[in-house]
Amino acid sequence: MEKSAIDRIMAPVSRFIHLEYTSGIVLLISVVVAIIWANSGYHDFYEHLWHINFSIGFDGFILAHPLHIWINDGLMAIFFFVIGLELKREFMDGELSSLKKASLPMTAALGGMLVPALIYYAINSGTEADHGWGIPMATDIAFALALLSMASKHIPVSIKVFLSALAVADDLGAVLVIAFFYTADINFVALGIGFGFLLLLIAGNGLGIRSSIFYLIIGFGVWIGFLLSGVHATIAGVLVAFTIPAVTKIDEQIYSTNLRKLSYDFQEDIPEKGSLITPNQNKTIQKVKSLSMAAETPLQTIEHALHPWVAFGIMPLFALANAGIVIGADFFSSIINPVSIGVAAGLIIGKFVGILTFCWVMVKFGLASLPEAANWKHITGVALLAGIGFTMSLFISGLAFKNPAFIDQAKYGILIASVIAGVLGTIVLKSISKTAATAAED
Repeated sequence: MEKSAIDRIMAPVSRFIHLEYTSGIVLLISVVVAIIWANSGYHDFYEHLWHINFSIGFDGFILAHPLHIWINDGLMAIFFFVIGLELKREFMDGELSSLKKASLPMTAALGGMLVPALIYYAINSGTEADHGWGIPMATDIAFALALLSMASKHIPVSIKVFLSALAVADDLGAVLVIAFFYTADINFVALGIGFGFLLLLIAGNGLGIRSSIFYLIIGFGVWIGFLLSGVHATIAGVLVAFTIPAVTKIDEQIYSTNLRKLSYDFQEDIPEKGSLITPNQNKTIQKVKSLSMAAETPLQTIEHALHPWVAFGIMPLFALANAGIVIGADFFSSIINPVSIGVAAGLIIGKFVGILTFCWVMVKFGLASLPEAANWKHITGVALLAGIGFTMSLFISGLAFKNPAFIDQAKYGILIASVIAGVLGTIVLKSISKTAATAAED
């Protein structure tokens, strides 16, 4: 098929977007831009921008919040919605769908959450900042997978699957932590309204409603209810995701048979001349569209549609709004505080020790086996990369602390730990790839 001029122009952009590590690169650029912006002569504009007040609603019901709240509580609810879709897909037919598949990454994720939290709490116990133990529990999947993909082409696919499953399980843990430990005073009336809308979604799923618009509109009601209730609004995104239908209307065999018939009908009606298709061909195309929609699951359709917006819009915007760390002349002395040390130690040491130890126990006692074609060096590299806690750690720090000084200190720890963990993990994985390359040459 001949490509148009715009297709040729957009082809490199499309290839870039579909690379495994692209979202991590875009996220990294956003972080760097935020830090440079916050430390430039436009610092005041940076601070003012995120505090511009936006209002939506109508007379008697108006939601008015600063821009950074709309990003953190609104757009990030879509981010968590996509996480919820990924979780449901993995539980139904993915790396978490059976005990055998899920045992090692789930246990690794548990170790990678408990040990960092304990390290942080041990350092900050009895202080005003001890509530921040949830900050070093998270892993930034976009950064971690980007570095893993760029480390070497010799990394086994099973290791990428293992890291993805670990990060998904880690996300589930983060969602539960936010729901149970970082929730403000609850307005049960608003929460009841949110759950009422959620029941409508569950009923719609049971009745066979597959329209994305239905789940979008009713899901917005769930979000509003949770936003006003005190339970963090991003939890609504995860709960709504679990109501999205994950079954097809027709099976693969029926789809394949009917598609061949429609293709034959289309072929038979090709006009002898002219660029337009015939009315019958147009009808056939509409039937193919309807047939394809019936063969897709709404869950996968919505996830596929939202993923680029989340990866290249919401996450970079969140990083831009939250990663603006001011690096002054006293930066290195200012990071010597219990919060920064607790976060950094939790992410660098806690993640590494927790994941590696829990994996070793599982394998040692025959409860699980290492991923196919993988060895302990691979697990070591993954355990180090898991210390990149950027996006989710920043998010939780905003929930854990009200004191701006503590939030800044947490950001210092997150930034330093993520850089160190990323560098160390990449070095370990690259050393494995060099060994593999040398062995291949021999």
